[in-house]
Amino acid sequence: MKAVGVVVEYNPFHNGHLFHLEESRRVTEGDVVIAVMSGNFLQRGEPAIVSKWQRTKMALASGVDIVLELPYAYSTQKAEIFAFGSISILQAIGVEEVCFGSEAGNIDLFHELYEFINKNKQHFNEQIQFYMSQGNSYPKATSLAFSSMKGKQQQLLDLSQPNNILGYHYVEAIHLLGNKMKGKTIQRKSAQYHDESFASETIASATSIRKAIFNKSANQKGTIHQVMPKSTLDLLTYYETSNHTLHDWELYFPMLKYQILSSTEAELAEIYEGEEGLEFRLKRFINTANSFAEFMHSIKTKRYTWNRLQRYCLHILTNTKKADMQWANAKNSPPYLRLLGMSAKGQAYLNQRKKLVDIPLITKVNSFHHPILELDKKVANIYALALPNRLQNDRLREEYTQSPIRFTEELKK
Repeated sequence: MKAVGVVVEYNPFHNGHLFHLEESRRVTEGDVVIAVMSGNFLQRGEPAIVSKWQRTKMALASGVDIVLELPYAYSTQKAEIFAFGSISILQAIGVEEVCFGSEAGNIDLFHELYEFINKNKQHFNEQIQFYMSQGNSYPKATSLAFSSMKGKQQQLLDLSQPNNILGYHYVEAIHLLGNKMKGKTIQRKSAQYHDESFASETIASATSIRKAIFNKSANQKGTIHQVMPKSTLDLLTYYETSNHTLHDWELYFPMLKYQILSSTEAELAEIYEGEEGLEFRLKRFINTANSFAEFMHSIKTKRYTWNRLQRYCLHILTNTKKADMQWANAKNSPPYLRLLGMSAKGQAYLNQRKKLVDIPLITKVNSFHHPILELDKKVANIYALALPNRLQNDRLREEYTQSPIRFTEELKK
């Protein structure tokens, strides 16, 4: 059986994801689709709108065959580490081709860019440091460094686009891991990654969908059903009804505020992504902020992107220290595969492949021990604290008791 891999967050699953899924299967002629999915906290440093278990159901209901969790140590990182962890997992499970969405839609451009940057790596890194010394954020400095080197080679990939950046790092990871997989890319359709309004009647970005969901008075809320499968809408509704909430940063802001107020500057500096005196800036503004959004606007600077600051806040919330991320930052592959869900076809694939997988495939967190998994268990508990008190214990136990979800037609209802 041929496996095609996708790297996803599904926050929540929508029609654009469905298009990517179906196209990935078509262009690779894959028999099974394996998704590496971020857990309860995501790459932009924010909580997922619903739990990883509910998002696993969304994926299975729409055609994914196997869902594996991308650990927190990789899923809440800059693009380079996020991509390396994801590709490592797909390689370990035997994926032959990985297919990602991009603004470019041409895989050759990604490989050409990798060769260009690899050939000019020292100069590229020097240029990045130069532009950062001028007060630019790392992503902006990277884009400026690339533009300065690109010169007249206009055919090179545009690295100012978010999905092109991620795609480049997927291809980079494939090269670093020995080219055991092939990469394919599909051009993004209609909606762009950061769009805050619906781009068409049937395709919208996850950002715009979340905005519509949380804006209770928005006219768009009534049209959400047009931009996502019915199974997603039903699972969202069920989660909100049974848990009396959907997750966003505002739910966690009192906890974040407590962490910042009760920590010293020295303690905040030990938190991952705490650099260059950021801890003093957070201390300065936390007392006057009435919401997470207000706090973020008060600490935002040209040098630090919103996502970078959000990730730092997230690591403060979860008390994730620099030492906790050393394994991932050293570009060690994830030490295990955690299975979240599978279809019947996915189960058949795993039965066929399991003896060939050289790292543990775990279905219960108590069956394996590693600092990366211990971190996942901790952050899952923190994710649950946003729920009403009477529901917290059920969700706290879920991390330890939930078996991998097996797809049934009931998931589509």
